[in-house]
Amino acid sequence: MKRSEINTAVEGAMAALKHENITLPSFAYFTPEEWRTRKADCENAIAVMLGWDVTDFSSGDFAHVGCTLFTVRNGSGDGRGVPYAEKYLIFSDDPAQEIPLHFHFEKTEDIINRAGGVMCIEVYNSLPDGELDREGDVTVYTDGIRNVVPAGTVMEITNGNSITLTPGLYHRIFAKAGTGTLIAGEVSSINDDTRDNRFYRPTARFCGIDEDEPIRHLLANEYHLL
Repeated sequence: MKRSEINTAVEGAMAALKHENITLPSFAYFTPEEWRTRKADCENAIAVMLGWDVTDFSSGDFAHVGCTLFTVRNGSGDGRGVPYAEKYLIFSDDPAQEIPLHFHFEKTEDIINRAGGVMCIEVYNSLPDGELDREGDVTVYTDGIRNVVPAGTVMEITNGNSITLTPGLYHRIFAKAGTGTLIAGEVSSINDDTRDNRFYRPTARFCGIDEDEPIRHLLANEYHLL
């Protein structure tokens, strides 16, 4: 991705959240210089990767395959932070953006449609070797309600509703085209994007960056630059 795309994506997400009266913690608006000045005080936030995350999942096509995320809370195995994670995920609906098909080895997550458009989630079971189960029915809970659906079903989640995704459950998340910018929320067990994702197709979770303009918003996987 280009740095200009990342800067624009973060500022677009800020505007979308503000439009829905969703306020982020103050560190969401830190400049790189503020991060450097307050690095010692922010040691815990840095260690558990709180903050902005913009990725095209190595697709080279952020407009269609990509997402802008903000991690509000998280923890780590060594006891830092909190024993859960919370995020916002912002998707464009025109064109519709997606997070590619993947599952988590350990994390259980509730994905909540917080505001804006309709959230679509395609679901499959995984096989014992981690491959995609294209035949088995999928049992999945929406706000505590049990659903049994055919493999590959796309479930539509409207504002205020949620879906629970358990370890080993393949899912693809995307905004329904033409319904408005989607603001989703994630409430989950501790999040570790460095090792807890299995993508159906080989995918880089964090993308390379072409530095075509200065950094305006430092990403959570860039704190080593401080």
